Amino acid sequence: MGLILVLIVGLVAGIFSGIVGTGASIMLVPVLATIYGPKAAVPIMAVAAVIANLSRILAWWRTVDWRAFAAYSITAGPAAFLGARTLLILPARAVDFTIGLFLLSMIPLRHLLAKRMIRLTLWHMALAGAVIGFLTGIVVSTGPISVPVFLGYGLVKGAFLATEGASSLVIYVVKVLTFGSSGALPLDLLLKGLITGAAIMAGTFIAKPFVLRLAPETFRVIMDGLMLICGLTMIWNAVMTS
Repeated sequence: MGLILVLIVGLVAGIFSGIVGTGASIMLVPVLATIYGPKAAVPIMAVAAVIANLSRILAWWRTVDWRAFAAYSITAGPAAFLGARTLLILPARAVDFTIGLFLLSMIPLRHLLAKRMIRLTLWHMALAGAVIGFLTGIVVSTGPISVPVFLGYGLVKGAFLATEGASSLVIYVVKVLTFGSSGALPLDLLLKGLITGAAIMAGTFIAKPFVLRLAPETFRVIMDGLMLICGLTMIWNAVMTS
């Protein structure tokens, strides 16, 4: 029953993240932690994230912005390794609260940048990659943080999904390799991660027709709503655990 539940939630999470670019971890981690335990949930989700991001690349291969990918990934990869090898010094609630405030502040900031026709540059992408890569190495997922960065660069719909997916793939491959080299990814957890990732991949391809029909502005409104919900949720979690 536990495996069936993971497959169902993974498929739904894949459809959702296949449309908006993130959210699979938010939906799956509580389920994985309940069924397999919180310690196992982190490496399982890391493996699943590799498959999930690979599926986004396969679905939108022709729309990847390789310049943005290179600028972001060149710093994100090494930073993810450092993050995965670093003990979490700050309390989890402090991280949640900071990320939540960041997401909420990025909603009006994105509109301000768009109004003034200001876009993030490749240098901004490299800086963001270092910060987000390090944080992703420490926590389960920081997907909602990368959303405003790639939107701020001017990417939408398939180009956003593919480029963010390719960049995140680098981070999660580094994270999985780090877990493997430290003995934190035994074969049974690897298999569970692959199964979970396969469910997400199926959902990603199911979501593709919906993304193609979305108007760019509708896509941006959906992303604003996602950042609002994720931001408030993280702040709520920080307050409730304080």
